[in-house]
Amino acid sequence: MPVIDADCHVIEADHTWAYLDPADEALRPQPYQSPDEPSEAFWVIDGSPRRRPFGGVAQGLKSEDQSGFARTTMATRTLGDIKARLAHMDELGVDVQVLYPTIYLTQISQKPTVDLALAKSYNRWMADTWAQSAGRLRWVAVPPLLTMEAVPEQLRFAKENGAVGVFMRGFEGNRQAADPYFFPMYEVAQELDLAITFHAGCGNPAFVDLTDGDAYTRNKVPVISAFHSLLFRDIPSKFPNLRFGFVEVAANWVPYILTDLERRVERQGRVLTKNVLADNNMFVACQTNDDFAHIMNAVGDDNLMIGSDYGHNDTSSELEALRLLKESGGLSEPTLAKILDANPTRLYAM
Repeated sequence: MPVIDADCHVIEADHTWAYLDPADEALRPQPYQSPDEPSEAFWVIDGSPRRRPFGGVAQGLKSEDQSGFARTTMATRTLGDIKARLAHMDELGVDVQVLYPTIYLTQISQKPTVDLALAKSYNRWMADTWAQSAGRLRWVAVPPLLTMEAVPEQLRFAKENGAVGVFMRGFEGNRQAADPYFFPMYEVAQELDLAITFHAGCGNPAFVDLTDGDAYTRNKVPVISAFHSLLFRDIPSKFPNLRFGFVEVAANWVPYILTDLERRVERQGRVLTKNVLADNNMFVACQTNDDFAHIMNAVGDDNLMIGSDYGHNDTSSELEALRLLKESGGLSEPTLAKILDANPTRLYAM
């Protein structure tokens, strides 16, 4: 049975920006060392210092302990050594990783020119990575959402170069996922057979500031809100062939949200179907500490998957998650085959 890790990460490094257009060279993130935090590494982006994600220290890069029984290195996290990353996947028993960004978990810039230039460089980097990985490192594209007219070209390039989805945060600027502003992108993604994937994080700077120090509220709530608002406003019916993923927020919340939605949509004269996830092309990434019996009683097992959060070191990180899920004995072989292979294969159209 092939094993697909539905949520992995890359840690952006200086080589991420090596793919900038020559005309955008002045927008390249510049290394910066803060006198107040001399042990941390920063980039200056759009005129402001920004901490490099898991970026090591100014005096040299270091490896960090990860949850589970395995470790990553700076070279595997940043894809500085793609062969080493693939070898580590072999050790973990993973055939394919789906790569998500890290620096984009919050908005990278509020200036459209900067946002577009850096998104293009990131997407080209991922395309190059896929080409060097024999197809084992798939990825989600970063859309330049402040320049919506540039999104179709970016998504077409991404689709032609190994991308399997489009990265979104539940809150994007002052807009939520159900905002018609995003409909042109949803149309293009549907046409290209790319999933729209809502990953933990937040693209609203005011909400990020409000929730400073509260990682759950900042990172998880926007994704759960996106799930709720898309269903409440019946957005999937407008794009019947578009698939939606909800990633790195576990899955125990799904029955609660559906219970809330049932009463709300009744007031609209609607009813939720029995197979809500399947009927709306929605997929949710679970974690090993989820209550699978409770979740599957509500939504079945046809739209669940799992990711390790490879490359990060937080409450969602569990490098051995896929192996542990197989060895736990708590799930049947047919269910395991769906979560580890069939379901992410359908979401990501692989």
